[in-house]
Amino acid sequence: MKRLFMVAGLILMLGSCYNDKFDKLYPPVVNPCDTTNIKYSTDVQPIIATNCYRPGSGCHDAAGAAASGYDFETNVSRLQDAVANGRLLGSIHWQPGFSQMPKNNPKLSDCEINKITRWVHQGAPNN
Repeated sequence: MKRLFMVAGLILMLGSCYNDKFDKLYPPVVNPCDTTNIKYSTDVQPIIATNCYRPGSGCHDAAGAAASGYDFETNVSRLQDAVANGRLLGSIHWQPGFSQMPKNNPKLSDCEINKITRWVHQGAPNN
């Protein structure tokens, strides 16, 4: 009987040492690609600036507009023209019949493509 009390006491002692915090064991899942509130100025423009026009590169910048037909550096309406005719989404999704963009570089990340696609589906506002 004494042994039973010792075992029960030991179990209670060890069980009471469990002090893990729920939030440390199960941290909240964070979506690294939030597409709920996409804005041109904070979400789309940085992607376009980094991948579609690099000033002086001749690729969709003011200097290269004559060759490419699109100046995304200084003229947002030219980007909206590419949205309206379907070339922007076709190019970044690498769909057949479209030039794969960014040219001579890897495809945009899924997150970047999702952000641009969401912006287009919102009507491509200049916000």
